[in-house]
Amino acid sequence: MAVRLWHSRVAPHAIIGGGTFIALVMIGLCATVLYQGRLDAMERARETSRNLALIAERDIERNFELYALSLQAAGDGMNDPQVLALPPELRRQVLFDRAATAKDLGSMLVLDAGGNIVVDSGSDVPRQGNFADRRYFTVQRDDPNAGLYISDPYRSRLRNGLPSIALSRRLSNPDGSFAGIVMIAVNLEYFCRLFAGLSLGPHGAVSLIGRNGIMIMRQPYDVRTIGRDISHASTFRQFSAAPEGSFSDTASIDGVRRLYLFRNFPDLPLIIMVAEAEQDIYAAWRQRALTIGSLMVVFALGFIGLAFLLGAQLRRRVRAESELELLARTDGLTGLHNRRTLGEILDQEWRRARRTRTMFSLLFVDIDRFKAYNDAYGHQAGDDALAAVAHCIGRNIRRPADSAARYGGEEFVVVLPDTAPAGAVKIAEQIRAAISELAIEHAGSEYGRVTASIGTASWMPERDGDVSAVIKAADEALYTAKATGRNRVSPFFPG
Repeated sequence: MAVRLWHSRVAPHAIIGGGTFIALVMIGLCATVLYQGRLDAMERARETSRNLALIAERDIERNFELYALSLQAAGDGMNDPQVLALPPELRRQVLFDRAATAKDLGSMLVLDAGGNIVVDSGSDVPRQGNFADRRYFTVQRDDPNAGLYISDPYRSRLRNGLPSIALSRRLSNPDGSFAGIVMIAVNLEYFCRLFAGLSLGPHGAVSLIGRNGIMIMRQPYDVRTIGRDISHASTFRQFSAAPEGSFSDTASIDGVRRLYLFRNFPDLPLIIMVAEAEQDIYAAWRQRALTIGSLMVVFALGFIGLAFLLGAQLRRRVRAESELELLARTDGLTGLHNRRTLGEILDQEWRRARRTRTMFSLLFVDIDRFKAYNDAYGHQAGDDALAAVAHCIGRNIRRPADSAARYGGEEFVVVLPDTAPAGAVKIAEQIRAAISELAIEHAGSEYGRVTASIGTASWMPERDGDVSAVIKAADEALYTAKATGRNRVSPFFPG
């Protein structure tokens, strides 16, 4: 019975707990898969950005290499007396190859030591202009070892303020003194067109930045960002820390959080930066995660709800089975054990007494003149009297091992394991007195109230192997109590 009661308490909770655990495991697995998908989306974005950065870097490197070769050729020509002796038209053709007519180039000029134009790729007669104040001029003038110099963005004075950058090289006299520069202007439209062909989503950005932190070009294009100094921005500090890498940060220009991938050009003082906005990277993943996650949560909640319903149903079933079992083991009127259960208790306690070699006692209780009470007061009153007597019996046996049962009709049996004869008589006397003190009126009794006669028997199991002998002895003692005046306790004394 204890095992069944344990199952009645645990089984429904186990189902609910197990169902909840399984649902949580499913949600956890789903969350793990979705999180891995998020990481994969970021890794794909990083690889895509790296490929785009490589494409832009190689295109710029290839063109700048051609521009540098053109500057080198023009510089060499300016040091050749034979070239300088040629007519202006022919000299221009010799000094400036076909690269000078490329779509993205502005002017290719030779400036003297004072910054004045002496040779112009665009005209046999040089245009008028002095550029001694330009940074691409002063750097070459002040540093003989400047080499190829790439300037910050500026607005061209010869081409109506067109945004450009300049590449310049120093020209030196035979004695090494400054003789001027040869320079080539690159329209920023070239970078704008190149970056526009790189697809990075609606919030992505591509930038070309000088190593001094000056913004040369940024896509999406905004004229206000060209030439802006970002050397103090947290993103630029990352660009300067390694040849290449990636990180997430919020742009100082527009406040959008992006995944930045950057590369420092190996042979040019430039940095290419490709940045895809995190909201674009996770857009498809977020939609998928929302759909799958919602379905999984709904499914998990449904699963938990089903577990609760099943647990509740099982709890009702277990409760019903417990009630049925209780009804099957107890007397419906008195609440005491019934005769079937009494047989199990007697067998169990008799075996225990035999095993432990302890005294086994039994009380046989019978209500005096109960048939006359029923006839006089009716069956309902008789049932009430039986219930009251049963309550008295139950109240006076207090040890957990003691038990009482309705034997049949108005007869009751009390089992008292490990109880000596004197102890059994004492408990029997307490029960008898309690029944009498109920003071239930009984006109057909010589005592004027409901009373009970009780027979007791105590046995050592080694004397006999059958508990029926104890029952018979207690019944004989009860008969003696009835025969000697009722409302008394009679112990069994072996003959």
